[in-house]
Amino acid sequence: MTVFSWERFKKLSLAIPELPLFVDLSRTSLSDDAFASDPLVSSAFPAAFSAMTALEKGAISNPDEDRRVGHYWLRAPGLAPEPELTGEIESTIQAILGFVRRVHAGEIAPEKGGRFENVLIVGIGGSALGPQFVADALGSPTDPIRPFYLDNTDPDGIARELARIEAAGGIGKTLTLVISKSGGTKETRNGQLEAAEAYRKEGLSFARHAIAITQEGSALDKTAVADGWLARFPMWDWVGGRTSVLSAVGLLPLALQGIDVEGLLDGAAACDAHTRKAEVAANPAALLALAWYRESGGSGQRDMVILPYKDRLLLLSRYLQQLVMESLGKEKDLHGKTVNQGLAVYGNKGSTDQHAFVQQLRDGVHNFFVTFIEVLKDQKDGRPSLHVEKGVTAGDYLLGFLLGTREALAQKGRGSITLTVGDVSARSIGILIALYERTVGLYALLTGINAYHQPGVEAGKKAAAEVLTLQAAVLKALRAEPSARRTAEEVALAAGKPEATETVWKLLEHLAANPDHGIVKVAGADPFSARYGCSG
Repeated sequence: MTVFSWERFKKLSLAIPELPLFVDLSRTSLSDDAFASDPLVSSAFPAAFSAMTALEKGAISNPDEDRRVGHYWLRAPGLAPEPELTGEIESTIQAILGFVRRVHAGEIAPEKGGRFENVLIVGIGGSALGPQFVADALGSPTDPIRPFYLDNTDPDGIARELARIEAAGGIGKTLTLVISKSGGTKETRNGQLEAAEAYRKEGLSFARHAIAITQEGSALDKTAVADGWLARFPMWDWVGGRTSVLSAVGLLPLALQGIDVEGLLDGAAACDAHTRKAEVAANPAALLALAWYRESGGSGQRDMVILPYKDRLLLLSRYLQQLVMESLGKEKDLHGKTVNQGLAVYGNKGSTDQHAFVQQLRDGVHNFFVTFIEVLKDQKDGRPSLHVEKGVTAGDYLLGFLLGTREALAQKGRGSITLTVGDVSARSIGILIALYERTVGLYALLTGINAYHQPGVEAGKKAAAEVLTLQAAVLKALRAEPSARRTAEEVALAAGKPEATETVWKLLEHLAANPDHGIVKVAGADPFSARYGCSG
């Protein structure tokens, strides 16, 4: 078990007062002199720093798609490799701020007058997770516009969100942002159609309330132009979804909500300046990458538990799940060798988790390490907190639970990292976003994988498309003989896919449970012998 001391704490911590940010690795498995003696520091980090510098200068960093990776340019446009890109980024930010000013002033208004009171974000993955995290962290009941999300293709979930909008002024007071780089993401397309139908039912034009955030020339872009949507904002091929929150994807909805997006960009840029340093001990992202590597064995042998002791950071773990797991969960390394890399992320918030899974963290299987996130300021607006006991506030208890839980885990040899930020503000959220983006990039370089592609996601999309193609064949077979009643095996044979009988059975169960396609189920002795047909 690691022996903790004040001297160890000083050796394995980094304070950056001007951000402010404090990184404490003293309760990890690193040795006291790790920054000097760990082989990674001298052997792997120099190459990682060089590769990161090349990436920021415009090197092809996603060879699968022959793309550069430029999310760092979003908060420092002057670093973009061509003046034209610098101009595009700067003009987009100004266009967003100008558009938002006109919306807030009522110059851009709903079709039937008044002002926009809601914004509906239609997107999935990085097109929703980042904006949701920041909106929840920085939002307030007094925000000029309330955010809502269609981030899945679940009809019931869509209906619930539309009902929430109805209770908050209605769809007629709602501005809808459709976010998809390619314009072909099916979940987003479905959400767009559902939203458009909600406007139609109210006798409203969807186009008069719609904005596209997409790549120029995409299917979505062409639709927005043809139908005369209110506005279009760009997504660039050099920004991946999971690193897009500081592009129009996040800046537009967050600015509409009333959040200080310039503060977000400023915080991210300030953190970037520190994470570019080529000295591990002075670079907070390098420190985290080193700790991740040693705590996980460099191959994801242990999961990362995110425990922010602040309600406003509840969605941080969901945001980091995509950023970390989509970036690092790879079958092959850069040389094509099978490595099955990854780093699983889960978490909720403290001290809530002390009454949930911390019991297992302390006494159960040791397959994790923890990142505690401490926020120095108790109240976002600096107000004094109620003293729940003499000389003790609720915030004092929150810190006590953080430090107590960290100590309880350390007593059992369970490693932890502690990050401390000054407050939950636009600037500090920008700092956290930039810190984790750079940490992911450096960790990927240490493990020799490509952090910027997602072949597994593409495989899932392809498999889903194949299922829907099979469904079409099933429906065709049933409608060819609507009066016939056949088992799943017989339907699969008629559809020409006997090898896919199990999938056909699942499709039939779903179709029979939902009346949309006119499929009926005739009960059998058990669900596997039930016979299916077509009504009407």
